[in-house]
Amino acid sequence: MKKAGCKTNTSIIFPLEIFLLVCLCVSLTYGENQQTSKEDVKSEKVTTEIPQAQEEDLKSEQVINTNIDNTVNTQEKQAKEEVEEKPLSPEELKAEEYYKQGEALINETFQKDYHQAHQFFKMAADLNHTKALEHIAFAYLFGDYMPQNIEKAKELFVDLSNRGSPRGQLGMGFLSSAGIAVNSSQAKGLIFYTFASLGGDPLAQMTLGYRYWSGIGVETKCESALTYYKKAASTVADAVTFSSGPAIQRIRLHEEAENQNSGQSALMDDDLLQYYHFLADKGDVQAQVVLGQLYYQGGRGVPVDHERALHYFMMAAESGNANALAYLGKMYTEGSAAVEQNNQTAMMYFKNAADKGNAVGQTGLGMMYMYGKGVAKDFNKAYKYFQLAADQGWVDGQLQLGIMYFSGKGVRRDYKMAVKYFNLAAQGGHVLAYFNLAQMHATGTGVLRNCHTAVEFFKNVAERGRWAAMLQEAHTLYKEGNVHQALMKYTFLADLGYEVAQSNVAYILDNGEVGLFVEDEIYQRALLHWGRAASQGSTIARLKMGDYHYYGYGTKVDYESAASQYRLASEQQHNAQAMFNLGYMHEQGLGLKQDLHLAKRFYDMAAETSIDAKVPVMLALFKLGVFYGADVFNKEIEEMNNFFQKLDPRYLFGPDWDMYLITFFALSIGLIILLRRIR
Repeated sequence: MKKAGCKTNTSIIFPLEIFLLVCLCVSLTYGENQQTSKEDVKSEKVTTEIPQAQEEDLKSEQVINTNIDNTVNTQEKQAKEEVEEKPLSPEELKAEEYYKQGEALINETFQKDYHQAHQFFKMAADLNHTKALEHIAFAYLFGDYMPQNIEKAKELFVDLSNRGSPRGQLGMGFLSSAGIAVNSSQAKGLIFYTFASLGGDPLAQMTLGYRYWSGIGVETKCESALTYYKKAASTVADAVTFSSGPAIQRIRLHEEAENQNSGQSALMDDDLLQYYHFLADKGDVQAQVVLGQLYYQGGRGVPVDHERALHYFMMAAESGNANALAYLGKMYTEGSAAVEQNNQTAMMYFKNAADKGNAVGQTGLGMMYMYGKGVAKDFNKAYKYFQLAADQGWVDGQLQLGIMYFSGKGVRRDYKMAVKYFNLAAQGGHVLAYFNLAQMHATGTGVLRNCHTAVEFFKNVAERGRWAAMLQEAHTLYKEGNVHQALMKYTFLADLGYEVAQSNVAYILDNGEVGLFVEDEIYQRALLHWGRAASQGSTIARLKMGDYHYYGYGTKVDYESAASQYRLASEQQHNAQAMFNLGYMHEQGLGLKQDLHLAKRFYDMAAETSIDAKVPVMLALFKLGVFYGADVFNKEIEEMNNFFQKLDPRYLFGPDWDMYLITFFALSIGLIILLRRIR
């Protein structure tokens, strides 16, 4: 970030000393972002064009920054030692106890109690506990388990930022960037996010990765984006379990609205769920397995419930269903509130499922041999079972084969084979496959080094973290009519770089469902989020960009820009509506050269692309034919008029044609009389 970005007034948030440090450090764009670890990424020189006259100043500034950093680090260490030595007061001990009780409730693997947890956080926050205040601040911001109060959230974020809390800095970065409760300032937002990232906050790292990737408020830098996204993705990858965690549902509000009449929905209909329960209770094995998987991983609006999952898996296992046996093995491998972790029991279920040729059971058995759980390590047997599962297209088997080829365990190390199996697993959506491919593209291991591909993979992984559950929470709030709370969560996720959140924010604003902003600001904010979503490949966002420029929503009417957006949607995403719009603009000559033949071509393309476009295209072509026929008829009439004009004596003889005609007739009569007299 340029030094100019440091001129914004941040004295309210930071002490003067820290503010000066910001101005010095931020101008270097954080050299650590240009470095990559020796273990994961090949070292690479990152050069920056600097005028020669400024080189000496920059070197001096780097030395100053280094000295300041060393001083600050020394002071921080001393402060930490003092804190460690200083015993906690009775009030602080009580606050810590409340906080730990709240943390215990939300860190339960399967049975979380957020309401009770926030009551403990509130009691700890009242005693000035910093970590508890972080929870309460975000609870006020989103209206989670507490009444939504953005002003109160801002006050807490300011206080936390002054304490050096990364979560407080994250909150202030969001408010500054989005212009909520404070004046919008991308420079301030960048400073807050940078400090939160240096404090280890993965959400701030995601935000900075997205900003450097998309060039929002900063110059586009792939290497910087790679550094930040890798940190956030590593946090996600470390938390992945054998069950891969709960399913993440990404619902686009505009698609849901379009599919309402067709009966299609991304969520499980209550009547359908009850029907499955009825079938399962009647002994339908397939229904039992479906319900077991649904409650095991969650998704489609159904929460995780391992007790119910165990119940239905047990029912199906009694009938010898291989899938049920395999999933029981998974449950006993990890343990939960429903079952106690037991490798021997897990081994038994996996073995029974694998003997039936089940890919899930074969992968589970391979994992037991791979990591020596309940049995001695045996890489050869692990490879055998992974290969059997991979041959059936099971993603976990493909992933583990890739890991074996990458690490050389049980097989000869082969990076090309590792890439092959990681790609297969990635096609099935496995988060660790994306992470491993990102690592390989970032370091050039087994493939040519490609920063852009690595960032895309790391971004995919980072967006599958536990915070992605906020997407479902925001959707639930929206469906319940809590639009303001839903909008706040979607806006926060949009700042992290979630395309679906950006589209949903723009959709809510576009529909005028909130009264937080004046009309012009609503369209400007909607246009901003449509633009960000469009840059990430959203078809509807690209189409909306064209509409906003065509009608002048949030910007000036610009037919050429509208045509450019429609052309992108047509050529890159084959959108029928964009093709139809281009046909109309060619027909009318709006932003494009008027050309009826090109208009007909785009209309025909729209009809070929989507069956829904056939009727509108038919009407448009009928209108085009009528006007085209009228135009041809007018041209024919014009040609006939031109012909008759050429026969006009005034055209042939001039304005005195009548005198010439009288003279001609007089001479003719005189000649006739003369001839008759001669006879």
